[in-house]
Amino acid sequence: MQFLLEIGTNVLEYICFMEKPDHNNLTDAQNELYGWIKDYMKNFKHSPSIRQMMQAMKLKSPAPIQSRLKHLQEKGYISWQEGKARTMQLLEEIAEGVPIMGSVAAGGLIETFSDVQENLDISEVLRKKNVFALTVNGDSMIDACIADGDMVLMEPISDSCSIRNGDIVSAMVPGLGTTLKYFIKRGGKIFLEAANPAYDPIELNLNEVVFQGKLLAVWRKI
Repeated sequence: MQFLLEIGTNVLEYICFMEKPDHNNLTDAQNELYGWIKDYMKNFKHSPSIRQMMQAMKLKSPAPIQSRLKHLQEKGYISWQEGKARTMQLLEEIAEGVPIMGSVAAGGLIETFSDVQENLDISEVLRKKNVFALTVNGDSMIDACIADGDMVLMEPISDSCSIRNGDIVSAMVPGLGTTLKYFIKRGGKIFLEAANPAYDPIELNLNEVVFQGKLLAVWRKI
């Protein structure tokens, strides 16, 4: 299932959804490109451009590359913002886990880490059905540590009754756009509240809003 979100004030931009990949579901052309991308990113530590992929695959048009990238995205191999090749990430690298090396002090000094304690396993998040990613545009959730340019991972909402007060949701108001806000229900009214005092709450009736997803995690590149 894909989510195409409209652009409005302080809105979210659709990137992709992610599912656990089935390693037998790639065509030869898709597998060739994916293998080349993996080798390139291993060697150069960044994603290739569309032109570089065209040259490597001996193609004269970007359309076949964009088609293959879209299929790799839909099958859960890459995270990619269409039209922006440099945003590409390999999902299998994200899902392998990150070593937890101990603790770091935000106050006084503590003993430094020496050994890997365990892995921070985010595969459980990525295995949730139809998880999708959004790029945040705007600063209305800054006090919730969600900044402009961050990527948020969202779990689809199939039933609005499952949302609890205080959940951070992506919500679409037809005709106005899509936004990331706290969900608050008071009486028969819905309030989409910002984590920034500069923004007023958005007051709505339940039938005036469509909830696409609930926040699972925030991804930020430093």
